[in-house]
Amino acid sequence: MDEHLNLLLLLSFVLLLVAVLAVRVSARTGLPSLLLYLAIGLAVGEAGLGLQFEDYELTLDLGYIALAVILAEGGLTTRWQTVRPALPLAIALSTIGVLASVAVIAAVGHLLLGLELRTAVVLGGVLASTDAAAVFSVLRKLPLNGRIRAVLEAESGLNDAPVVVLVALASSDAWGSTGVLELIAVVLYELLAGAVIGLVVGRVGRSLLSRVALPSAGLYPVATVGLVLLAFTIGNALHASGFLAVYLAGLVFGNAALPHRRAVLGFAGSLALLAEVGLFVLLGLLVSPGRLPGAVGLALVIGAAATFVARPLGVALSSLPFRLPWRQQVFLSWAGLRGAVPIVLTTIPVTEGLPGAERIVDVVFVLVVVYTLLQAPTLPLAGRLLGVVERGQIGELEVETAPLEQMGADLLQLVVPEGSRLHGVYVEELRLPPGAQVTLVVRQGRSLVPQPTTQLAAGDQLLVVATSAVRSATEERLRAVARAGKLARWYGESGPPPVSR
Repeated sequence: MDEHLNLLLLLSFVLLLVAVLAVRVSARTGLPSLLLYLAIGLAVGEAGLGLQFEDYELTLDLGYIALAVILAEGGLTTRWQTVRPALPLAIALSTIGVLASVAVIAAVGHLLLGLELRTAVVLGGVLASTDAAAVFSVLRKLPLNGRIRAVLEAESGLNDAPVVVLVALASSDAWGSTGVLELIAVVLYELLAGAVIGLVVGRVGRSLLSRVALPSAGLYPVATVGLVLLAFTIGNALHASGFLAVYLAGLVFGNAALPHRRAVLGFAGSLALLAEVGLFVLLGLLVSPGRLPGAVGLALVIGAAATFVARPLGVALSSLPFRLPWRQQVFLSWAGLRGAVPIVLTTIPVTEGLPGAERIVDVVFVLVVVYTLLQAPTLPLAGRLLGVVERGQIGELEVETAPLEQMGADLLQLVVPEGSRLHGVYVEELRLPPGAQVTLVVRQGRSLVPQPTTQLAAGDQLLVVATSAVRSATEERLRAVARAGKLARWYGESGPPPVSR
C-alpha cells in the first residue's frame, strides 16, 4: 500500500476513534458533541497540527452527502402518527418562517451593518433554517411535549430545501436576472418534485424490500439505507430537492413493518453519527482560526438578530392559523438550533466566487459555536420553565421484527421498558390476535416458556411468533398495552402513539 495513503488512513481512523470518545465526553459534560468535533478539526488544521485544507468544493459535495445521511436517519426514526398532526405547522415554519427570517437578517445586515444587499441576503438564507443534525442529537434527549418535538423535527427535515435554492441563486450570476415570481416557481418545483420523489421511492422500495427475502439478515440495513439515499440522488438528478426527498423516503420506510427493524435503525444511527463526525471535523479543518477574531462582532450582532428577532417573528407568523400557546411559541423560537447546515451552505458562495464570501464563512462559524454553547445547554431548563417537558414520559415500545419466510411468520422481539404498563400484565391478558403467541420470556438471564398465568415484569425480553397476516395487529396491540395497560381497548387505545397537545 502507498505510504501516503496508509498515513491518511491511519490519521482518519485515529480521528474517528477520538470523535467516538468525544461522544462519551459530551454525554458526561453536557457539552454539545458537534462543538467537540469542530474542535478536533481545528486541532488538526492549520492552527494545530498544520494540516492545510481549503477545498470548499469538496467540502460542499461531502457536506451534502453527510446531510442526506443525517436526514435519512431522521426520517427513519420519526413516527408518522406523531408527526402528521404537526406537519401543517412545520410546513409553515419551513416556508413563511424561513422567509421572515431571511428578510429580518438581510435587513439588519444591509441597513444596520452596511453589508452589500446580495451578501446580506446570502447571510440571511444561510442562517434561516434550523439544523437537522443539531435538532435530532439535542432534542431527542429531552422528554418534550409530543407536538413540539414533532414540529421541530419535521421543520428541520423540511426547511433545508428552500434555503439551498435561495443561497445558490443569490450566490450565482443568475441573481440579477431572476425575478421574484421565478424564484417562487423554482422553490415550489423543487419542494413538490422532491416530495413526490421521496414518497414514490419510499413506497416502491418498501414494497420491494417486503417481497424479497435477502440471504442474510445483515443485508437488510444496507438495502434499506441504500434505497432511502436513492431518493436523494434521484432528486438531485431531476433538479428537485434531494434533501426533502431523502427525508420523506426515510419517513415512509421508518413507518413500515421493516424486517430486522432494530438492526436497520442501529445501522442508520451509526452511519448518521459517522457522517456527523466527518462533516464537523471537515468544517473545522476548513476554517482559518486567525480570521475568526475579526468576525466576532458581526457574528454577535447577526446572531442576536437571528435568535431574538428573526426566529421569534417567523414562529409568530407561522403560528397564527394554529393558535399556538405563547409558551410553546417561545420554546420553538429558542430551539431554532444552527449547526452543520449553515456552515455547509457558506461554501456555496465561496465556490461561486461571491466577493466577501470567506467573511461569511467566518461569521457563521463563530455564530454557530457561540449560540450552540448558549442555546443547547439551556434547552432543558427552558423546556421546564415553559411547561413543554413532560415528566415521567414513557418511551415508545421498540419491537424488532425478523421474517421467517418459509413458515409464513415473523419473530417479534421486545424488551419491557421501565415505566411500561406491560409490567404486571399476565400473558393471557395481552389478548394477542389469533395467530400470535408469546413463546419465550428471558428474565434476568434465565429463559422460561411462558404460561397464560406468567406475569410480565420490567426488563423482560419477549419473543413473540406471529403469522405474517397478523404481525402488524400484534405490534399495535403490544404497544397499546405498553401505554394503557391490559384495559387498553376499554380506554380507546389501539396502538398508534398518541399526540400530546
